[in-house]
Amino acid sequence: MSKVRIYQLAKDLGVDNKELVDTLNELDIEAKNHMSTITEEEAETVKELFVDKEPTDEKQEDSEQKLTVVPPVTVGELAEKLEIDSTSIITKLISKGIMASINQNLNEQILSDLASEFDFVIGDESQEDEEDSNEEEKIIEEILKDEPKGDSAERAPIVTVMGHVDHGKTSILDAIRETKSLESEAGGITQHIGASRVVYNDNTIVFLDTPGHEAFTEMRARGAHVTDISILVVAADDGVMPQTVEAINHAKSADVPIIVAINKMDKPEANPDRVKQELTEHNLVSEEWGGDTICVPVSAISKDGIDELLEMVTLVSEMNELQAYPENTGKGTVIEAKLEKGRGPVATVLVEDGSLNVGDAVLCGNTFGNVRAMVSDIGKRINKATPVTPVEILGLEDIPNAGDTFQVVPDEKQARQIAEQKKEKEREEKLRKNQAVSLDNFFEQMQEGEHKELNIILKGDVRGSVEALKESLLKLNDNEYGIKVKVVHAGVGTISESDIMLAVASNAIIIGFNVRPENNAKKAAEQENIDMRMYRVIYEAIEDVKAAMSGLLDPEYKEVVLGQVEVRQLFKVSRIGTIAGCYVTNGHVKNDSYIRVIRDGKVIHEGEIRTLKRFKEDVKEVQQGYECGILLEKFNDLKEGDIFEAYNYEELKPKVVE
Repeated sequence: MSKVRIYQLAKDLGVDNKELVDTLNELDIEAKNHMSTITEEEAETVKELFVDKEPTDEKQEDSEQKLTVVPPVTVGELAEKLEIDSTSIITKLISKGIMASINQNLNEQILSDLASEFDFVIGDESQEDEEDSNEEEKIIEEILKDEPKGDSAERAPIVTVMGHVDHGKTSILDAIRETKSLESEAGGITQHIGASRVVYNDNTIVFLDTPGHEAFTEMRARGAHVTDISILVVAADDGVMPQTVEAINHAKSADVPIIVAINKMDKPEANPDRVKQELTEHNLVSEEWGGDTICVPVSAISKDGIDELLEMVTLVSEMNELQAYPENTGKGTVIEAKLEKGRGPVATVLVEDGSLNVGDAVLCGNTFGNVRAMVSDIGKRINKATPVTPVEILGLEDIPNAGDTFQVVPDEKQARQIAEQKKEKEREEKLRKNQAVSLDNFFEQMQEGEHKELNIILKGDVRGSVEALKESLLKLNDNEYGIKVKVVHAGVGTISESDIMLAVASNAIIIGFNVRPENNAKKAAEQENIDMRMYRVIYEAIEDVKAAMSGLLDPEYKEVVLGQVEVRQLFKVSRIGTIAGCYVTNGHVKNDSYIRVIRDGKVIHEGEIRTLKRFKEDVKEVQQGYECGILLEKFNDLKEGDIFEAYNYEELKPKVVE
């Protein structure tokens, strides 16, 4: 039987000599070095072993060689990664019915359609980064985890006062504080720190001092759910007004129980039955009329009914069985925050659970610090705040936002680390695409499972129009997509900043009918990325919402030919390419134009301009009758007499009446 040299076999198999010798020894085939010989039978055994390995290796090699693309990525970025002309990608997208520019972001679905065409794979962030991130999140979760300690105790309710302007929200708050404030017992002076405590029949009640639903919803928009009970103030002589309706919808949206205080009962024209009748139109039926809404007649001037109102607050609180764990480490919500000269960042916080002590390290939103001092709502310095206590705290590094949560952590170092990571996450979040729902992206988000309900805020010039539009929108609920239209709020008047904050809190779009947004509302909408649509025809509003639900409101594009350029001379420059000396015969050409190269009436290339020059200067545009130099992106096969057709894509806006 003939023998086979190991080095020859290694060469045939394409493996290293040493690797083959080691493999043979593992198989108990004697091989001292690459000059040793083995039998043909032994060689066949080894060949089968390596052949079995090859497909896996090749597969791994192919997989490793494939480019990994992490969405989102623009057309230009993808072309750069693939080292191809971006026009190839744009052409392929157009063939699939997708109009895209070089700066268009491509989502995962579009990338998956392109992956097989251009031979790349879609990936996530590297596993290592993901593991690091998960590990950090576990550490933070462990630090912030606070298992209940000791026995639970009944806690005081937190109450917000809402209602229409001039219906007496502040007057009722003042009347309650004048007669029931802790200052009468503690000898202090009430401090305006954003929240205050009152005592009724040995029961403490905490009132948020900023009346109105705007502050309430602003905190909700930041993820804070502070309020336990909402007192809705309605003037007995005025009835339900537009802001009353707003307040009702804000409270319902937050799923907060409502107690109605029918104020100004001291006036001769007071008509509480009218108020109760109007409330039924908004599904608030008083107990006297067989419903479950508590209505209390009061007068902030004579203070009649104040005790009954507080008694109802206590009753609702007992029914809700509000609990806290005083022995836990403190946690709660920021009510107000400001920068004071000589004191630095000062935050009013409401301790909702556990206890907060002077000296505690706290994480407060995206900032942190050590509690250097605490001042109560009656102006006294305290060392410990138990549930539910509003206090001013000093010692934070920066000013937090109203609605931010705070929590005691083991030490300041950990607080700093967590705050920095939260800031980093916030920065990353801002870099992502707008997450707020809009009519343009609703269908796409719906398909990804992000939305099963389209929340809408309606504002119009007259109630009849608003009701007609509302009824038409609600009829869309009977649709093939299983999507529900929910009108979160419908009201008369201009679109206000309050509407924007409600849209943020409920992830809603705003539809205005014959009304315009106020200036501060417009700014807030831009800042919060809220979709506002203005209409003058109900039909158009309905059609746009229908289109959003069926995915028809995609932007459309049309091709616009800008001009024609004749190639008159060619200049070949090493390491740069072929520069075409051109003359603009018609229209104009821009440095961001797409170019068709036409030769003998046939298109031989489509691509982009790399540089556009006049003499030696880069220019943005060259008009008809002027000469210029054009260097195309990744295309040099040019001839004198070639025609460049310059064109761009123009987006066709949806027909929305402004």
